[in-house]
Amino acid sequence: MKTKLTLTVKKEIVDKAKLQAASRGISLSKMFEEIFEKESPDLEKTDSQFAAGRLLKRLESMQPMEDQKESDKVLLTRFLKQKYG
Repeated sequence: MKTKLTLTVKKEIVDKAKLQAASRGISLSKMFEEIFEKESPDLEKTDSQFAAGRLLKRLESMQPMEDQKESDKVLLTRFLKQKYG
């Protein structure tokens, strides 16, 4: 069952929320429902937070590297010499 809800918020917030809902192709009411239907609302995350989350999942799924026998400086120097002579 759906019911009507009246909120009092700053006009700037309403405008921002409407733009965000429109950019997702949904109504403001639907966006509000989605936020509170989820245990961990992804709608509150920025694009950078989404990207960081995806990167973290990829890193967690990777196999650990074996110990390097040479320092990063030596490896970088060798790479640059090979690449640029």
